[in-house]
Amino acid sequence: MHPLPEPASLPSLLLSSGGWRPEWGRTRAGGMSRAGGMRPPWNQERAPEERLPSATEPGRQWSMVRRMLTAGLLFSLLLGFSLLLVYIFRSCGPGPCMTPVCWDLLARYLASGNTSVAPCTDFFNFACGQAKGTDYSFQALAEENKKRLRRILEAPGSWHLGSGEEKAFQFYSSCMDTDAIEAAGAAPLRQVIEELGGWRISGNWTSLDFNRTLRLLMSQYGYFPFFRAYLRPRPTPPYTPVIQIDQPEFDVPLKQEKEQKIYAQIVREYLTYLNQLGTLLGGEPNKVQEHAFLSISITSQLFQFLRPLEQRRAQGKLFQMVTIDQLQEMAPAIDWLSCLQATFTPMPLSPSQLLLVHDLEYLKNMSQLVEEQLSIHRDFLQSHMILGLVRTLSPALDSKFQEARRSLIQKLGELTERPPMPARPRWMKCVEETGTFFEPTLATLFVREAFSPSTQSAAMELFTAIKNALVSRLRRIPWMDEKTRKEAQNRVTQLQVKMGAPEWALKPSLARQEYNDVGPCPCQLLISPQLLLSPLTRLSGRQSVHPGRSLTNPFLALIQLGPSYLQSFLSCVRSLRARIVQSFLQSFPYHRWQVSPWGVNAYYSIPDHVVVFPAGLLQPPFFHPGYPSTPWGLPSL
Repeated sequence: MHPLPEPASLPSLLLSSGGWRPEWGRTRAGGMSRAGGMRPPWNQERAPEERLPSATEPGRQWSMVRRMLTAGLLFSLLLGFSLLLVYIFRSCGPGPCMTPVCWDLLARYLASGNTSVAPCTDFFNFACGQAKGTDYSFQALAEENKKRLRRILEAPGSWHLGSGEEKAFQFYSSCMDTDAIEAAGAAPLRQVIEELGGWRISGNWTSLDFNRTLRLLMSQYGYFPFFRAYLRPRPTPPYTPVIQIDQPEFDVPLKQEKEQKIYAQIVREYLTYLNQLGTLLGGEPNKVQEHAFLSISITSQLFQFLRPLEQRRAQGKLFQMVTIDQLQEMAPAIDWLSCLQATFTPMPLSPSQLLLVHDLEYLKNMSQLVEEQLSIHRDFLQSHMILGLVRTLSPALDSKFQEARRSLIQKLGELTERPPMPARPRWMKCVEETGTFFEPTLATLFVREAFSPSTQSAAMELFTAIKNALVSRLRRIPWMDEKTRKEAQNRVTQLQVKMGAPEWALKPSLARQEYNDVGPCPCQLLISPQLLLSPLTRLSGRQSVHPGRSLTNPFLALIQLGPSYLQSFLSCVRSLRARIVQSFLQSFPYHRWQVSPWGVNAYYSIPDHVVVFPAGLLQPPFFHPGYPSTPWGLPSL
């Protein structure tokens, strides 16, 4: 039995059988092929665990590709959505305003800023450091509106003979004709004094009845030397118009305690002024000084009779209703019925007519003083009344009278430490007076040029949006009960708004009827030269006018212009007073405007529940239909 041979090693067996050689392994490891041999299949060369990666490799590659495609798609969607948003905001939203009105508004904003201030630390001064405040903005706009009126009045044109346009332009030209005013001198005023009976200062005096002179002063010249009388609504419902008797307006400033301490100095300056007026009118210096001194004495005594407003209100004597007959008994020196009838014609008056008196004690003391002066110094009382009229009418005369007035104002301002009043150009004074007497005419012309229908529509749209927003806000207020909320919503919903001008001024078909049965608003005082000419009193924006009912112009016929500017002015005063009285004799179912269309003050009327925005306010930089919605109203900040 032969012994078994030793087991051969696996390499030796493979070598002997010709199956495996070391070169194969090197070929696989080194990447070289066997020369002249046949390479076995890949699945026969590797172990099972080495064959697993080959099965998952394509899946990994596909997963990576899928992730990349998903990321690219998401990025594309995000980019497309961003571009879409940019397109929407740039195309659908409001673009930058490049119109001339917007550039002008931008220039105003830039001019109001202060670039020397760091915006991050003090943005208000950076944006508004050079702004002069709301009052200055409104004042600047008011002056711009007056310049527009000046351009209208100075523009060449032809008008119907006797029309409001012709008389308005003629009156303005007469006011601006300083050469004719200088040539006339004091002659027109001397003629007025003669119509009143003259005065002893000039040596030509006719002793007339005191109440006759007072009646002429009140009715023909609108001057009230001892008291004021005007038509105004009652201070309480039903707000019906009533004749009111009030304290007079004194030319000498003595209302403040500080002014009373320098009373002697003020009196000396005022005495100098009255002496100048008397001398310019041809009076003898000695007589002028004597009458001027007694006139100041009468004014001083009347001033002592005044009671402060707070005192009268505390005593419940601010508004007292009395009849004309009762007032006649308490203040008998004045013939109340005849004076008031002449002033407020054609208003029917009787002794039982109720009057609203503001200071009854003053009227009693004033009457007593007048009676004393009539018994001893009748001629001095006449001079006192005429000097007061001369004082108020002097700005309508030549430069000598106006220079005397300016000198008085300057010296009184220095004594009372008040800032000097800036000198106003002649054209502004003439525009204001023309606007007062011919408001219906200028209102139509101003609206035609400065207030287009598109402006009115844009303003109404803005107000409606604000009104609706307020109603919506009221619905969400948590602390308001349901009843109060409904009342507030109804009140806001029922609020009316008037934009631009009265209806007749917006419609050309009514433009020719503006002087018929029209007049200023109920709040307007009876016009007097003191309100129009005195530099110490600012001419207030006022009058509302209403359309008439016929094509005749009775009040225009009352205006007789020429031959002097003073006579034209006084004729306009009488015509305007007649229009005012006539307007109170009629009832109107709609609101009567309290400002002129070129005014810059909006207001709210409690009795009519109406808010009014005049055309003069709806002008750049406060409003323009071409403005973006954001800057509306910003100039008022």
